[in-house]
Amino acid sequence: MQDLTLTLIQSNLYWQDKSKNLTSFEQKIAQIDESTDLVILPEMFSTGFTMNSVDHAEEMDGPTMQWMAEQADKVAAVIIGSIIIKEGKDYFNRLIWMFPGGMFHTYDKRHLFAMAGEHEHYTQGEEKLIIEHKGWKVCPLICYDLRFPVWARNQESYDLLIYIANWPNKRSYDWRTLLKARAIENQAYVVGVNRVGRDDNGHDYSGDSCVIDPGWKQELFHSEKEEIVHTITLSASHLQDVRMKLPFLVDSDDYKLI
Repeated sequence: MQDLTLTLIQSNLYWQDKSKNLTSFEQKIAQIDESTDLVILPEMFSTGFTMNSVDHAEEMDGPTMQWMAEQADKVAAVIIGSIIIKEGKDYFNRLIWMFPGGMFHTYDKRHLFAMAGEHEHYTQGEEKLIIEHKGWKVCPLICYDLRFPVWARNQESYDLLIYIANWPNKRSYDWRTLLKARAIENQAYVVGVNRVGRDDNGHDYSGDSCVIDPGWKQELFHSEKEEIVHTITLSASHLQDVRMKLPFLVDSDDYKLI
């Protein structure tokens, strides 16, 4: 297991304007001037957190998927972000894990944000995704999933938990507190990538993108209110040291979701 390098892109989003958003992120990805393994974009990075799924959904061979494949090739790294996908009569808030070369994995958001009516416009995901990459096991989740620790519980011995989000500023305390809780209880690095700016529903976003240490309750990185492109390397040896000195995951409860 080697160290893993991540690039977090915290950005404003143009409301329901794919062309502007893709251009903006392409420019930010081009700013990455060092080697990286993962480039992490916010939830619904091409549209903003819209409930207008019908007008903004794409098929799995659509232009945003093609764009992600092109960007992954350019930086020779995985690109992660969620987009609106249509399959049959269903619409999904779907996280795409795009490898260079065009191979990908997907995760459909499990916990739909009923306060915004997300459950009325999107179909709930059923499967958790664990990906092995560069010797690391990674679990990527989406926004509101953060509030549900049972879904994130580390039964798979994952090493890194990622949340991509459109999490509003008025609940930023919850965001930062829960990210830390997920890191401590799961003995894993936790990364949260959120957007900044204001959407057309009048919601403000402070970003507060974070990288949380797996055991010593530290924020290794935090940024609020501004657009950033930040690269950070996670230490494999530190993670192993934390788990060796505090091996409490072996005492965790065994259960199955039904």
